[in-house]
Formats: sequence, C-alpha cells, structure tokens
Amino acid sequence: MIAQIVRNIKDLQDQLVQHPLYHELSTPADLRAFMEHHVFAVWDFMSLLKSLQIHLTGTTLPWVPVGDPKTRYLINEIVLAEETDLNMYGDRQSHFEMYRSAMIKAGAQTQTMDRFIDAIRNGMSYQHALKLVEAPDPVCQFVTFTFSVLETQAPHKIAAAFTFGREDLIPQMFTAIIGAIQKQFPKEDLSEFSYYFQRHIELDDDTHGPLALSMVEELCGDDPEKWADVLSVSQQALKHRLMLWNGILTHIKKPVLT
Repeated sequence: MIAQIVRNIKDLQDQLVQHPLYHELSTPADLRAFMEHHVFAVWDFMSLLKSLQIHLTGTTLPWVPVGDPKTRYLINEIVLAEETDLNMYGDRQSHFEMYRSAMIKAGAQTQTMDRFIDAIRNGMSYQHALKLVEAPDPVCQFVTFTFSVLETQAPHKIAAAFTFGREDLIPQMFTAIIGAIQKQFPKEDLSEFSYYFQRHIELDDDTHGPLALSMVEELCGDDPEKWADVLSVSQQALKHRLMLWNGILTHIKKPVLT
C-alpha cells in the first residue's frame, strides 16, 4: 500500500520539488522573506511530531505501556533528533531553534515568530496568535490545515500528514532549495541555514523517512479505510505546501511601492 500512496502523490511531490520559487530567490531580501514565512512550517512540524508522541507513547501519569513497542520506538527515535539534535557548533537544539538561529545569521527578522511563540506560551490559541502577529494568509492556511489534522485525534491521519506531507518529501525538496540558494547567494554567510537543511536531508533520507513509512504501515495494517484516509490527508498536505510556496513566490515578486 505504501507504494500505491507514493504513486498517487508523485505528481504533487514533483510540483514541489520543481517549484519556481527556489529559482526566484534572487536577493538576500527574497531569502529572508522565504525564511520568515517558512519558519511557521518548521514550528508546526513539531506539533505534528509531538501529537504522534502523545498518541503513540505513554505520556500520562501513572505510566502504562501504550500501543505497539515498534511504533513507540519509531516515534521516540524521531523526537529525540528533532527536539534535541546537535547544531553546527555541537550544542543541543531543536530543529526549530536551529532555524531561528539561522534566520538571525541571515538577517531575517524573528520578532513575528517570537511574538507568536510568546502568545502560545501565555495560553493563547494558535488561531488568535496568528491574528495577533498578522501572519500572512498562506501561512495561516498552512498552519490551520496542520491543526485540523491534529484535531481529528486519528493517529493514522496525523502520521500521513507527517510522513507524506513532510518526512518523505523533505530530502527531495530541501535538496532543490539548497542547490538553488547556493548558486544565488555565493557571498552570503548561510552556514547555519545550510546546516539546518543538510541535517534534515541527512536524517530524513537515511533514518526518519524509513521510520515514518514503517509507522504508517503499523498504524494502518490491512484496513482499507485507513489507507484511503492516508492518501486523502497526504494529498491535502502537499496541496497546502504548494499554496504556501505559491504565496511566498507572490510575496517576493510583489513590486515595492515608492
């Protein structure tokens, strides 16, 4: 069934890998705009991941074994790296924190995301936090879709968005982004930005991608309805990524009023 899902989403994945956005990042300002939008996808990825951990492992007290041990291992292995990986300086950081540091090094503003995180910490809903910081509409739609999947409370649907909307896609997509950016900005110090992408590519291609695929198989088993859900959610996740990329492209190509 995994092979069938992959075949059915290939066209959408190809559109993302070949998206014109990567080659339109022609100035440092364009790159900063990309990062300021994309950081919200980096953030809500962690919510997908932690939701899977909540559903598939023991996270309540008193503790009891939850679900299949193999599935518990799969998600805990991914959480370990995503939440506490080594940055390029040998310090422990989540990938979100690495990305924020890379934004600062590249000259992108982090105030919007910082205010958003502070609002969430203070108990505000993500919907109100997005409005508070005036997040761009494509960002709002992307994050809202992610949380609509989380709200289903269905582990196989959440795993579909995580696996086929993120993990299985990232090596190809990020390779395309890095290749384009390195050509466009040879003089810019994008070492932390490149490290973030390269680390994601390395983990997702070699470890997390295969683990995530195994997780989907464990969760769906031989249930045709669950596999149909996986296909539907995966397609929607990829379409929302395309909408986000299209929105960023429109933003960077918008003429500056003088």
